[in-house]
Amino acid sequence: MKILVTGGAGFIGSNVVENYVKSGHEVIVVDNLSSGKIENIPSGVSFYPVDVRADELEEIIAVHQPDIVNHHAAQKSVLASIKDPLLDTDINLIGMIKLLNASVKHGVKKFIFASSGGALSGDASQIPTPESWVPSFSSPYAINKYVCERYLALFSDLYGLDFTVLRYANVYGPRQDTAGESGVVSIFIQNILNHVPSSIFTDLTMPRGTARDYVYVDDVAQANTLALSRGNLEILNIGSGREVYTADLYFKLEGIMETHIPPTYSERPVGDVARSCLDSTRVRDVLGWEPVVDLMQGLVRTVTYYKDIHFRSRARERN
Repeated sequence: MKILVTGGAGFIGSNVVENYVKSGHEVIVVDNLSSGKIENIPSGVSFYPVDVRADELEEIIAVHQPDIVNHHAAQKSVLASIKDPLLDTDINLIGMIKLLNASVKHGVKKFIFASSGGALSGDASQIPTPESWVPSFSSPYAINKYVCERYLALFSDLYGLDFTVLRYANVYGPRQDTAGESGVVSIFIQNILNHVPSSIFTDLTMPRGTARDYVYVDDVAQANTLALSRGNLEILNIGSGREVYTADLYFKLEGIMETHIPPTYSERPVGDVARSCLDSTRVRDVLGWEPVVDLMQGLVRTVTYYKDIHFRSRARERN
């Protein structure tokens, strides 16, 4: 099968690409490298350093004629979307519509979309939260993800395009960006390695910090592989169904890394939801998917990855 992956040099996208290649598929990666890294792309994969909004993207689809488009390219910051909703809309919504148009025009059979379970289930009264929950929106990022899902349903009705939406919980693991707001696991690990205190967002109602559902990136990549042949016209949560408070997560990492650097506590910013946890019962029935890597296993693997990078970097500095 021939698959075009946008954002395929990024954290989640590159792990998805790797899994597709291991499964024997031909993969084309499109990534503007704003946060992705070219070294994340497996050898033998066709790569185009192109923005998802560029007209050139349609030319790439026309040349390669992919069977499936997997869309991971995005503006991923909730806070950035609040500061600049026009930019978020341009990348996350207009870019999506342009990609959908090109997909329909050039015979793409199916579209897999990486959505946000956290943004669309935040502060729900039902925890874990099912896909049927009607979201309230706390950011332009959340609204645009939801509207993208609705455009997929519309394009399916109008043009017969099959799709699967995967709503991710908080994904973590190797290659996660240590900058920005979303990669709390990698940020905490990096801070501990550098002996820098980490900040935990909290308020009077959440003294242990916000609560999140964490899912390991290998499990997410496997969900994307299963979605190639299953889950048509479905919106599916991809998570563990377990809430973890941010302070508890930090203390687990301290234990794994055998160190103690007291965190600081700061007020939860606007747009940051207090609780998010996904009910992933449906995806087990539809895709046959469930998370294999539990939180402690995943944290140990992630710590090992970043420790290796850290100490290799220190060794180069000494030389």
